Amino acid sequence: MPSVPPALRLTIDLDALVANWRWLAARSGGAACGAAVKADGYGVGAARVAAALARAGCRTLFVATWAEAEALLPLPHGMTLRVLHGVREAELPFAVAAAGAAMPVLNTAAQVARWRAAAPDRPCDLMVDTGMNRLGLAPGELAAAQGLKVETVHSHLACADEPDHVLNARQLAAFRALDAGGAQRSLANSAGICLGPDYAFDLTRPGIALYGGVQHPDMAGAIRPVVGIEAQIVQLRDVPAGESIGYGATASGPLRIAVLNLGYADGYLRAFSGGAGEAIVGGERRAVVGRVSMDLTAIDATGTGLREGDWVAIDFDLPRAAARSGLSQYELLTGLGARYQRAYR
Repeated sequence: MPSVPPALRLTIDLDALVANWRWLAARSGGAACGAAVKADGYGVGAARVAAALARAGCRTLFVATWAEAEALLPLPHGMTLRVLHGVREAELPFAVAAAGAAMPVLNTAAQVARWRAAAPDRPCDLMVDTGMNRLGLAPGELAAAQGLKVETVHSHLACADEPDHVLNARQLAAFRALDAGGAQRSLANSAGICLGPDYAFDLTRPGIALYGGVQHPDMAGAIRPVVGIEAQIVQLRDVPAGESIGYGATASGPLRIAVLNLGYADGYLRAFSGGAGEAIVGGERRAVVGRVSMDLTAIDATGTGLREGDWVAIDFDLPRAAARSGLSQYELLTGLGARYQRAYR
């Protein structure tokens, strides 16, 4: 807790996050349901997320890098961690020492050879590319991993948030055709879970939906918001007719505006300028006025009775904010800056 309290707050509803995980776990059918906590739990705080999910019964976590893994270890009892980017040569000593608590998801033939040389008796996972052309072994390279202690074979869906996209069925067929050598299988991310039981296999890997993201019609009304933003008012001012407001003079009076201690350095990006962003004042929506700047954002405060120092809630409902700003729900969460006081409940 800083000695000088920030003028920005993130409220993080861990009960809502756990409820989202339980809904996704139920939709996973007989598959175990893990959780992606990379990028510091999508900006929410990976350690707090991991502890809450451990209490709820989650047993498998996913991060991107070994630096993220190191920040989370030791894990709550009974949990294991998968590192999605595999293992570099420089990471081998830590990865080998962490085996059992954390393991690499090997993506290339070089990574497979590296792990075989360093820790052939330690568990690992494999990622296989089935059509996304991002990370993963080619299907024909799977044989190179024979003899390793492979726990799970993964692949990743490119278009799961588009339920009717032809690539979903194509990737499912390609994944089914793989010889996993007796290892469990994992294909479905958040949106993939909603594509139906055929996509669940043995382990699902939800991410954005845990944190309030909505990617499929079935999630609407079921997935609960997790993150809220509150900003303190720095100044109120009356702008007369003919006077401009903010950088670029893109807005003008007559208006009463409240200038908030919030800007793009806090992840509230310029895409929210000109009314794309909104605050909630007394149950009413108040538009962002003019451009969002680095540290400040103005909202229409006409007729509100707001005062300097008051706290104002920002509309941060992920699907709505994404639609209004043109940003993805992932960008909205992971772009949150470091100047917030985080309040967990």
